[in-house]
Amino acid sequence: MLVSMCQSQEEACGDGVTTTMLLCGALLQEAQTLLRKGLHPLTIIEGYRKSMEVSLNMLDEIATPLNKDLLLYVAETAMIGKGAENALQLLSGLVVESLGIVSENVEEAGAENVSMFKSGRGSLSDSSLIRGVAFRRRVPMDNLPNNLKDAKVAIIGGDLKIRSMTRDAQIKISSAGQLDSFVNAEQARKEDIANRILATGADVILCGGEIDTEILHILADNEILAIAQLDESELRNSADATSSLIIDSILDASPSDLGECGSLTWERNESSDMVEDIIRIGGCRKPSRVTIEVGGDGNEATEEAIRGIYDSLRATSLAIKDDLVLPGGGSTHSRVSYHVRSEMESEPGRERIAMEAFARAMETIPAVLAENAGQSPLDKVLELRAEARKENQAMGVDKKGEVSPIDDVWHSLSVISESLETSTETAISMLRIDQVVSSRGD
Repeated sequence: MLVSMCQSQEEACGDGVTTTMLLCGALLQEAQTLLRKGLHPLTIIEGYRKSMEVSLNMLDEIATPLNKDLLLYVAETAMIGKGAENALQLLSGLVVESLGIVSENVEEAGAENVSMFKSGRGSLSDSSLIRGVAFRRRVPMDNLPNNLKDAKVAIIGGDLKIRSMTRDAQIKISSAGQLDSFVNAEQARKEDIANRILATGADVILCGGEIDTEILHILADNEILAIAQLDESELRNSADATSSLIIDSILDASPSDLGECGSLTWERNESSDMVEDIIRIGGCRKPSRVTIEVGGDGNEATEEAIRGIYDSLRATSLAIKDDLVLPGGGSTHSRVSYHVRSEMESEPGRERIAMEAFARAMETIPAVLAENAGQSPLDKVLELRAEARKENQAMGVDKKGEVSPIDDVWHSLSVISESLETSTETAISMLRIDQVVSSRGD
């Protein structure tokens, strides 16, 4: 159940997994203490559920409207602790910029609209944003055009060659003239395929299958760059970036199916271990797909940074969707704790005991932050309680473990609300199991 809870938080928000685990653990610890004192599981469940409802309502009230600076802080916060600190400002800026570009061309921009490409060189500080896509494939001929500007792009899903027969056939040739006619007919069909491509006005051909050698030479003679053997995701991403349609049959191709890119470059990698060349398609005018080219050696450190960037993309896209953010550093959770205690005073039944336990569990977040910084968790929690009564600027635990105003650590509203709801519901589910086991006398 805990694994499922963490997976749910990760998939929904991309951030807040550790917080969710800490909250759920604290709620279960508090519940265990109450069970030992004789409180019934259903009473605890009811108290937890009331606390969760008043907390979620309170989050909506205290959330801050989003602006560009806060959005950058959201992107930075989601990347902290995930191997991307060395270039935190650069990468967070790329995350915000990429989502901003894509949001102009799609209804709801998300992490699925941003691809990652490992450059295999430099460091994380050499990362950059490509207004298009990049991939590795072998460019078949050295004399194919390079450094194209304002190129028209045709994307073909199948092969560029004569289809093979599905059945075996034997043809008896009785003269050299008959053989020549067969060869000429095959050549004419290849020229027809090449001419249909030329008629579309394409400067670049991206093909999902094979390209016949003779067709490739005809295209090269006409200064057309052709790249074969792209997989389905590369074709789809290229189509999204260049606003192209994927052509199923070259016989049905037309100029309206073509997209456009501002630039296309490819570079050889003959002296390296990589067989494929690097192709970059950028400068697209209305891309619904962009790419962050991540610098570094491409090994474990780069992979870890990419995971952090993906988490940041999900959290940042949620912030854009919500248009509301909340301060981190334990600030929000300490205010939730204070609010639940205030609401508890009007509760006449035993549920108020569980609500008090819920409030203590919320203080686990600032307590852990203070302890990680080498400070006394109890002292800092008591300080935050006093600050919460004043209802001043959002106060939390900073990097040094001191209680101070929080102005550079922010989360989207959904990250904290989802974390709070998921951890509470998981704890409640476990308490229901405990109730069944206890009633059996096991």
